[in-house]
Amino acid sequence: MKAAVLHAPNQPLTIEDVQIDKPGPREVLIRTAVAGLCHSDLHFIEGKYPWPVPAVLGHESAGVVEAVGSDVTYVKPGDHVITCLSVFCGHCEHCLTGHMSICQTPEVKQPPGQAERLHWKGQKLNQFLNLSSFAEQMLVHEHALVKVREDMPMDLAALIGCGVITGYGAVVHTAKVSPGETVAVIGCGGIGLSAINGAAIAGAGRIIAVDRDPVKLEMARAFGATDVVDASAGDPAAQVLELTSGGVHYAFECVGLKQTVEQSFGMLRPGGTATIIGMVPFGTKVELHGADFLRERRIQGSAMGSNRFRVDMPRLVDFYLQGKLHLDRMVSGRMPLERINEGFEEMKKGGIARNVIVFD
Repeated sequence: MKAAVLHAPNQPLTIEDVQIDKPGPREVLIRTAVAGLCHSDLHFIEGKYPWPVPAVLGHESAGVVEAVGSDVTYVKPGDHVITCLSVFCGHCEHCLTGHMSICQTPEVKQPPGQAERLHWKGQKLNQFLNLSSFAEQMLVHEHALVKVREDMPMDLAALIGCGVITGYGAVVHTAKVSPGETVAVIGCGGIGLSAINGAAIAGAGRIIAVDRDPVKLEMARAFGATDVVDASAGDPAAQVLELTSGGVHYAFECVGLKQTVEQSFGMLRPGGTATIIGMVPFGTKVELHGADFLRERRIQGSAMGSNRFRVDMPRLVDFYLQGKLHLDRMVSGRMPLERINEGFEEMKKGGIARNVIVFD
């Protein structure tokens, strides 16, 4: 099969002929239909987060089941599925207490460099986040996917696998935004737009989009933002505080920078909560004013939207088909695997929400 391989940080991906194993007892072989280009992949390409190389990246995808292992009962060949890097075991403390997105059981969530499902030139090729969707096929644990209805377009279903579930879930599950509450979202890429859309679905009374890109701010309005703040026009925290006469109930950081994390905390009202979704570069430390905690302000992380993806993703598909989830507006470009580096270059330039790789 063809796959895009990362050989070293800050180098272009190369298209290679890669071998993939047959399914083990609890594994599923998927014919990849679509893979989204997520900013998280770019973090690893640029070396901001470490990963053993050579590796096949990609983690936001949808496809069709081709074959299943002997013990798999959940899916069968021909089923349409969305993949998710939140592989769950179902029996650890995290899973049994409803926190499946942070399951770390190695039998299903293999650590970096351990999986041996892919091979290239006679050697092991590293799998990425137990998925590796920049390839014509994926071999994954059965708990890394969810069945979805076949009338859902595959190019839009793929987006649900990471960006949408992460942004929506951070609002609905991690922060638990209630109807009428005020929300600010910093960064209006795919995850930020999904957080805005999720806040609208949750019934937030006011949704403030914060970004430097006028194109993304205009997109944010289409996803449900009631107000926009141009971060290049001055301190965005100060702008939000003035706009709301004291701050928001919830702020969501979707960029992954020290500065924007600190800004998200600074735009909270007393009792407010900042939820950090963006991937802050490895080793970076965040500074906050200790006295601000006396007003019961909180800061927290969110792992893949604290999802229960086998419940959440079918609901998100239904939301799209009901007109509540605005996925059509999120796809900026569709391209073949051979143009993957071009897609990431467009991401760096800005002005887009999501490019997707479409396989034949």
